[in-house]
Amino acid sequence: MGRGPSRVRIPRYPPPPPPPGAERSIPSTSRLSEAEGGVQVLTPTPTLGPMAGSAEMASLEESFRKFAIYGDTKATGQEMNGKNWAKLCKDCKVIDGKSITSTDVDIVFSKVKGKTARVINYEEFKKALEELAPKRFKDKSKEEAYEAICQLVAGKEPINVGITKAKNVGAVERLTDTSKYTGSHKERFDETGKGKGKSGRENIVDNSGYVSAYKNAGTYDAKVKK
Repeated sequence: MGRGPSRVRIPRYPPPPPPPGAERSIPSTSRLSEAEGGVQVLTPTPTLGPMAGSAEMASLEESFRKFAIYGDTKATGQEMNGKNWAKLCKDCKVIDGKSITSTDVDIVFSKVKGKTARVINYEEFKKALEELAPKRFKDKSKEEAYEAICQLVAGKEPINVGITKAKNVGAVERLTDTSKYTGSHKERFDETGKGKGKSGRENIVDNSGYVSAYKNAGTYDAKVKK
């Protein structure tokens, strides 16, 4: 049998460019890449998601819990009141005094909570951050702003937990400064400000035989023994 006609392999070439004025529009969310063989295909451009990492979200939830129980030994950490929400925004620098104020924080809290509720849960907390994000980071996209505000809060905890030391001011400072005491009150304290106790309150009779304030008091017996 004779051999049939041989097949001719036609090489593949890139498609010709479109005529002027008829350029194909490419969506802004896609980019053009070249595959093997010169064929052009469209691949989607990755978009930025809000705090995709589970570790970051866990850190954010932990911060929510710490602020939720602050100042309340009976709190479970599942819900946060308005006072602690405002403290969180202040301690975590969400409130900057310019883009975000304490009034903005209170308004958002009232917006995301239930109609008759006085607290917010974790999901409502994230919604509140989402509401504040575009206003706090105006130069970022919505997704980037949300991620940035979450990073402000994640890993943080309430500050000023310890006891605040009292500060003497005004009249109180004058009353507690022993160096300014006069008269009998001055005799009740030594040079360092430490109280002398009973000797500073009562006149104790000195029967040593020496005159008052004698510098060599108590040295006579030592000299006689020599």
